[in-house]
Parts: sequence; C-alpha cells; structure tokens
Amino acid sequence: MITWLHWYPVWRIYAFAPPLYGAWLPHVGWGTPVATVLAVAVLARGPELARRLAWRRLCVLAYLATVAWTLALAMIDGWQGLASRLAVSTEYLHDVPRVTNITAMLHAFTSHIIAGQPDSWTVQVSGHPPGAFLVFVWLDRIGLGGGGPAALACALVGCLAAVAVPATIRTLGDEQTARAAAPFAVLFPGAVWVGASADGLFTGVTSVGVLLVAHGATRLRGSLRWSRAIGGPAMSVAGGALLGFGLFLSYGLVLMAPIAAAACWAARSWRAPVCAALGAAAVAGAFAAAGFWWLDGYHLVVRRYYQDVGFTRPYNYWVWANLASLVLAAGPAAAPGLRRAVLVMPRRTGGPVVALVIGAAIAMAVADLSGLAKAEVERIWLPFAAWLTSAAALLPAASRRWWLLGQALTALAVHHLVLAPW
Repeated sequence: MITWLHWYPVWRIYAFAPPLYGAWLPHVGWGTPVATVLAVAVLARGPELARRLAWRRLCVLAYLATVAWTLALAMIDGWQGLASRLAVSTEYLHDVPRVTNITAMLHAFTSHIIAGQPDSWTVQVSGHPPGAFLVFVWLDRIGLGGGGPAALACALVGCLAAVAVPATIRTLGDEQTARAAAPFAVLFPGAVWVGASADGLFTGVTSVGVLLVAHGATRLRGSLRWSRAIGGPAMSVAGGALLGFGLFLSYGLVLMAPIAAAACWAARSWRAPVCAALGAAAVAGAFAAAGFWWLDGYHLVVRRYYQDVGFTRPYNYWVWANLASLVLAAGPAAAPGLRRAVLVMPRRTGGPVVALVIGAAIAMAVADLSGLAKAEVERIWLPFAAWLTSAAALLPAASRRWWLLGQALTALAVHHLVLAPW
C-alpha cells in the first residue's frame, strides 16, 4: 500500500484512509463496551444457539442481535455522529425540502443530474435513481424527517439481511449450512456502514427480494401445473418487485441479477425468474409512467461520475484497492470461504450457498472491472458482501469460531481507527 500511495498521492485517489473512504482517527465511544460485550456473547453462545434453537426463534434472535451490534458500532461515534450522517450537504436529506410534488420531481429528475447547474441535485441524489431519494421523502411525509429517523430506518431495514441470507439458504434446502451461516450474518463487519448509510437500506431490501424469489422458486420446482404451486408465482413476483425497486435505489443493483439467478438455479426452477422478471418490469413500468426512464438516468449518472472523482481516481489503483475494501466489509472469513466455494462448485457438493456465493462474486467482479466503482465500495457493495459472507459456513466446523472472532475484530478495528462519513 505504501508503494501505491507513493505513485498515487492521497489527493488523486480521494480517500484519506485508503483503501477506505474516511479519515484515520483512533477513537472510542460509549458504544465501545456494548459492541465488545455483544461480540463476546455471540462468539461464546452464537454457534450453539444457531444449532439448537427453533428456526423462527433463531431468526428473531439473529435480527435483534444484529440490530444491537449495528447500533452499538454506530454509537462508537455517538448519537450525533449517527444522526448527522445522512443530513450533510452531500446526502439525500439536503434535497428533501425541494420536493413539493413527487410526480413533478420524477418528471424532472434527470434534468438535475449533471453537475454545474444552479439546481443540480446533491451528490447522493444525483448519483442514484429517484427511488432512494423517494424513501427519504416518504419518511419526511409521515413525520420521520431528519437525520436520526433516516439513520435508524437504514439500519433497521439493513439488518434484515442477517435473517434473509441464512433463510434463503434454508429455503433452498440446506438448513445445516444456514444455521452455520447465522452467527457470521450477525457479526457482519459491513455493519459498520449499515449503520448508517443508504446502502444499508439497499442491502435489506434486495436480500429480502432474493429470499422471496427463492421461496417462490422452491414452490414452483417440479410442478407442471401452476395450480399445485399455490403462492409460488405470487412470492416470485413480489421478490422480483423488491429487486425491481432495488434498480431504482441504485443503478449498480442491476448486479443483484446473478444472485437471484443463482437462487433459481439452486431451486431448479425456470418459472420463478419469469415471475420475478414480471414483478421487476411492473416497478420499472410504474417509474416510467411517472416520468423517469432508468436508462436515461444511468447514462447521465455516468457523465456526472466523470465530472467528479471518477475522473480523478486512477482505475489501475482502485481495481485492486476495491478488493481490499471488500475484505474489510465482508470480513476475513469471506476469502477462504469463497475459495472453498470455487473448489466445490465443479463437484456440486456445496449446496445452495455455493451458488449464491458465486453469484455474489460475479456481481462484484463485474462492478470492479467496470471502473464505475472506484472507492467507497465498503458501503456500495454491502448488498453483495452480505451474501459473500455466508461462504464462511463452508469452512471447517473446528475453525469457524476463530474466523468469527476475526469478523468481530475487523469491525471493531475499522470503526475505532477510521472515522467515516457514513
């Protein structure tokens, strides 16, 4: 890293704690002891409880533990640090007061994407489709305006991934691996950015979308008559609609397609992706009818990206540094888990988790090579990293607790050493 920084000064890579976007600032907060105690508790009892609890109780416990872990990490920076993250001038909440009519905003959305205009959207609003902005507008409309409610909404929705990822593996027929993956989903190092960035919210929405598609796929599997698969089409359409809405949360979430396809492949269902595509098309049609066409926004965002740091940040540095950021977000257990997934894939002995992990790896490889993700991927890739982390369940049982310790220490070290804007 020192050699790279010699050739690429900090002002060129535009990241002051490379490879992370943030600043080196060792610090502690009142969340420090809470997060530490939670990590010790999960390490001590998590694997055992994951093995013996009834599934529904395990899901409830996993969600509550993940929420506690995520908010404890966030509280290392204090409540004001959490509440201010989405309220700064570059974030979504800055532009919420501009919206007096949602329909008019959608019709005119693309005209405000390019920078340099007096009425340009702020960085985060312009860099995403209007769905992400709409979420915060809707929160404001129901009386949950401001940085605190927005941050909590992102964290609470984002923590759903800790249930959705193991539940998808179980739905596809491998409960043992799903239970082994649950403690790793709870101590997900990416929780550092789930609480609170909008990408945390994106993670929760898309993970539940994949879970619904998987449920629909298993119900449709092997049935020649649609009437025998009651609920299958509806679940697949609902999952496709959530994934379709994901397309309007972030342009990069089109790369959730390999993960959803992996779930359908593991279920051996060809009807589920058709139903999911119908659900996604309905959401896209609704946005188009409201005045926003996804492809127009995408092309303008690419132009906006190269008006800003996309032009400054060197590709041949970030194509590798992104992977270092991924290791910190997914945790050290993801790399050996991915290796095992790749090794067992040709033998097809790894169950559905292998397909899901490979799908996530493909998505991130495409994102990395595209050059449209240079830095900040520790949060941008959260929707994919949550699935990659499940590869830890493929590691030998005797070593899993050590890898779980590595996951917890990674999250604690990153949050205590780096001050990030989200």
